[in-house]
Amino acid sequence: MSEATQSPVALTIAGSDPSGGAGLQADLKTFHRWGCYGASVVTLLTVQNTLGVLAVESMPVELVLAQYRAVTDDFTVDAIKTGALGNADLITAISTELATQNASVIVDPVMISKHGDRLIEDDAVAALREQLIPTATLITPNRFEAETLSGIKIDSPKSLLRAANLLMALGTDAVLIKAHFEDQNRNLLMLENDHITFQSPRIKTQSTHGSGCVLSAAIAAQLAHGSGLKQAVSDSLQWLQRTIATAPRIGRGFGPLNLLD
Repeated sequence: MSEATQSPVALTIAGSDPSGGAGLQADLKTFHRWGCYGASVVTLLTVQNTLGVLAVESMPVELVLAQYRAVTDDFTVDAIKTGALGNADLITAISTELATQNASVIVDPVMISKHGDRLIEDDAVAALREQLIPTATLITPNRFEAETLSGIKIDSPKSLLRAANLLMALGTDAVLIKAHFEDQNRNLLMLENDHITFQSPRIKTQSTHGSGCVLSAAIAAQLAHGSGLKQAVSDSLQWLQRTIATAPRIGRGFGPLNLLD
């Protein structure tokens, strides 16, 4: 038997979703789908399913850092993505670690669940803006998150572009804002000297649980393989459309995506 080729390593630093549709569980499934060895750091525990979030409990900072160092002291990590980090203390601690990393860093600034449940404390927004975002290769806010971080209302393609420029000014290398207007998805990728808009029909479905987690994890996995950012974003958005269109009918609320695609 020939020796297996070593897979790139992708690390998720995120919250746990016991229903498996979002958070680090969805990230690990996505890493596997894109041919990466997945590792994880648990930042918070949630009690949730497709119907809603019943409880959120952040992990102690020392325990989160111990997990992170256990992975990075042993593995060469090729890409890191962050999800729900919970509070300012955790964000500050993780930001300090990521500032010295050579890996690609994808920041998904998770603030609120699909059900409208808040997953971040109020004091954490400033820490996201000032400490975590400057460490990022790419940030992937949805429209609500982009409005909170940029301080402006996004209600048109023009304001979408303005918000992306404001977020770039926070120190990230690139921004991908996930938005939609009427029946069209309009996802804007802003780079230092360029921007690209990816448009697609909006699928009318409730099977969107974890879509933001899955998208950022797919981009991270492709960067771990050495793909360019534009190609990684384009391929991930196309794949995300398929996972939504072919989603299994699991649960009675916002159902998970088809991560077996």
